[in-house]
Amino acid sequence: MLVEGLVSTIIPVHNRPTLLREAVASVLAQTYRPIEIIIVDDGSTDNTAREVNALAESYPEVRVIHRDNRGPGAARETGRRAAQGEFIQYLDSDDLLLPTKFRLQVVGLRECKDCAVAYGKTRFYAIGNQPTSTAYKRTGERILTMFPSFLKSRWWSTSTALYRRAITDKVGAWTNLRNEEDWEYDCRVASKGVRLCYCDTFVSDTRSNAGAHLSDGGSHDPGKLRDRATAHGLILEHALAAGLTHETPEMQHFARELFLLSRQCGAAGLGEQAWILFELARKASGTKRSRGIDFFLYRAGARLVGWRAIGRVSCGLDRFRA
Repeated sequence: MLVEGLVSTIIPVHNRPTLLREAVASVLAQTYRPIEIIIVDDGSTDNTAREVNALAESYPEVRVIHRDNRGPGAARETGRRAAQGEFIQYLDSDDLLLPTKFRLQVVGLRECKDCAVAYGKTRFYAIGNQPTSTAYKRTGERILTMFPSFLKSRWWSTSTALYRRAITDKVGAWTNLRNEEDWEYDCRVASKGVRLCYCDTFVSDTRSNAGAHLSDGGSHDPGKLRDRATAHGLILEHALAAGLTHETPEMQHFARELFLLSRQCGAAGLGEQAWILFELARKASGTKRSRGIDFFLYRAGARLVGWRAIGRVSCGLDRFRA
């Protein structure tokens, strides 16, 4: 069911009751209506479940879904399937929306019929500190399309964008990955050739906190490296589907990222992922570059001593050079 004009905000949460309440309050403070808020409790083990139930009892805009813990991507997918809005907002439970976000971005998408996603400037600061007046990453720039720039980095935060329901339906389900699932998702959106609507004002806050993050240890933790390897492979598929070639600077950058991740996976003992990423790096580099001396020597070293040993040596050299 789709409700015209409705903005659905999907908030996955795991063990963050206090920050969640602040995130929900920032959505309720929107100057735009109608809205709905779908909180997906992703297997919390503290008092978060009680908190989200209380929010649903207090505010008719709030709906709650409880589920087993499977990570943020799977939780967002649960919320996406339940959403009824014409527009979709994803929001992490420790971040905030600024009051005019929906009003400005819905107007922007209404006026720009061929735009599928609206974005604006995002602030970044530590919880407890004062917000900055600097746009985070590249959210202060007017960029017309997501590719090729998204191949180099995910240059906005989850809170930054507002999506048309039509595009989220088109790209389909979030993956079950727990790392880089958001980058992969946005690159899938980018592969559809969507145009962006830019609202030149601050629309959201990304807040860092001292707790553990799912992305911590992403360069050496085997479980996280597996997810990153899968995500990188999918991102390359999306870029190629969009027609990006090895001549673009962003693809050259991504080829280097694939090679780096291959070395990191090898050092962590993930030989299969190291080999797959190495071949993907060569594919992204183009025929001539893939025959370079660095690829030749690295593959020869892997055949001689194994992907783990060559990965450890290479990562050690990377740290030394850094």
